[in-house]
Amino acid sequence: MASAPFSRRLKTASKSLPELSVDLSAVIMAATPEEPRVLTVHFDPQQIDALPSGPLQSQHRTLEMGLRTWVAEQTQLTLGYVEQLYTFGDRDRAEADVQGEGHSLSIAYLALVREARPAGLAHAAWRDWYSFLPWEDWRDGRPKALDLIEPRLKVWAKAGGKSLRSFREERIELTFGFEAKDWTDERVLERYELLFEARLVPEALRDAQVSGSSKVRFAHGQPMALDHRRILATAIGRLRAKIRYRPVIFELMPASFTLLDLQKTVEALSGVRLHKQNFRRLVEMQGLVEETGEILADTGGRPARLVRFRRAVLVERPAPGVRLPRLR
Repeated sequence: MASAPFSRRLKTASKSLPELSVDLSAVIMAATPEEPRVLTVHFDPQQIDALPSGPLQSQHRTLEMGLRTWVAEQTQLTLGYVEQLYTFGDRDRAEADVQGEGHSLSIAYLALVREARPAGLAHAAWRDWYSFLPWEDWRDGRPKALDLIEPRLKVWAKAGGKSLRSFREERIELTFGFEAKDWTDERVLERYELLFEARLVPEALRDAQVSGSSKVRFAHGQPMALDHRRILATAIGRLRAKIRYRPVIFELMPASFTLLDLQKTVEALSGVRLHKQNFRRLVEMQGLVEETGEILADTGGRPARLVRFRRAVLVERPAPGVRLPRLR
């Protein structure tokens, strides 16, 4: 008996495979000297915050064009440069998947903008990203959120028994640095993933379809829809790393600014305080800025010189980033 044509066999086999959907999400970031911000949306005032997103549709010629279409529709913002961040493909990540089977891919993009008032069909608003990940902000010392996280992570490590305890303790120390007091600001995603695995964030119980006990105390921070808090953590880690080797910070700064505003913006993004004199010395030695010849008199103290990004540095050095001389 002759076998069925390959195209027919492929079609028959595909019927047994779970349906795959593709979602496009945008992490749109802006910053002031005191607050790093992410643009969130929700279509119902009762819904929790989400990132601007939407499904890839047949009329979208490319992934990026589909993303820009959804962002414009939901926020009325026109994005400039965007870069692909990561592709997330956890099974059952979509709450709309009532069948409880199959994968939903989420292709996330990162965009840096100077803050503008959003509008659009969704309720769009700028949020302080530390309202979602408060344990990442060390500017005023050790975050209070860690007072809950540290003991509960240690309990979780012990609950793994002999086989898992040492492994979990190593992961905890690597990501949070409790014992060595060594905080690595770029490990944002690793920390969120550890809290997720230890079920210290409500998304973990939601995704596992487990009812949370009234006695469960989650880590401080607002949850987000779907896996959007994981995507946000990925974007923050990417941006913190890029600051060191690319001048991305200047995409968030106005045309002219003071060195103090630049330092405070870097501190807001990195979540750590910087040594003022060392920071200024490094910025000037690296030739990242140039004076505009103007001063800002309304500072509450001595007038401050206004500077701007010196674009010639892009062709002078392959990695003109901003180093972070942390304040110990």
